[in-house]
Amino acid sequence: MRRPLMLTAAAVLLCAACSTADSDHSDKPDSPDKPVTASSSSPSSAPSSNPSSDPGSAVRAAVAGLREDSAGFRQEIELEGEGKVYGLTVTGDFDFAADKGHLAVDLPGGAIDHSDQVFAGDKIYVSGVQGIDEDAWGVMPRDEAEAHYLLRAPLNDPEHVLRQIAALRTVSREGEEKVGGVRAVRYRGVLDHRTVTLRMAPDVREKMDWTRDTLGADLPVFADAWVDGRGRLVQTRMEAIMSGARVTVTMTLSNIGEPVHVTVPQSADTVPVTQFTGILSG
Repeated sequence: MRRPLMLTAAAVLLCAACSTADSDHSDKPDSPDKPVTASSSSPSSAPSSNPSSDPGSAVRAAVAGLREDSAGFRQEIELEGEGKVYGLTVTGDFDFAADKGHLAVDLPGGAIDHSDQVFAGDKIYVSGVQGIDEDAWGVMPRDEAEAHYLLRAPLNDPEHVLRQIAALRTVSREGEEKVGGVRAVRYRGVLDHRTVTLRMAPDVREKMDWTRDTLGADLPVFADAWVDGRGRLVQTRMEAIMSGARVTVTMTLSNIGEPVHVTVPQSADTVPVTQFTGILSG
């Protein structure tokens, strides 16, 4: 009985996103592009192998450090269901300390295949979405944006990912790997239901709650964090797999500490929006 329940839960949570991708994606690739590895602004020393260090504390410290810094980032998002794989990318630069940044979302071959977003203080500006003129930007308060798909951030906000990674539980040290030619320690943990549903739209949260009740436990969501020898977060990954349905979000960080320049749209070019929907919006 448990396997049919898991299949149903997987279909509800994952394939809904796949169906949206299918309607927007007329030329689907067999697989998404490979993630771009992180680069470092200066050479990094080898990661510490001190077995007495607490893995959870190491991850939280790395996240806290990045939230007081800036970085370039690239997200590779894979949605798999019904034997098909869909991929989209989110790339940009973000000054986490100053609450500003810009990013581009791309879904090659989609009916709407590109969107630009600007984060400035408490507002998010979005272009390239349905219902907004080509030369205009939709704008909404940053704290009102919601996530509409499993493991997606509200309007692709990279700081949302950092909040989730900082909440990793039962963290373990998985060894050392290279990220962009720099040695880093890989940590692995799980995300609980509260963290996974953080800032989800009410209808999606309801499906998540139903799935948890159906399974009798939290949806199995694993996450990894790679921390280099200077204690910097250089890569994250979150993944949920259930009965052939899968969603994976990998964020690779680069150019840590470099200045981020943001051009905020003029007020005359903006239109107030209460909600953004669609797979490009997260």
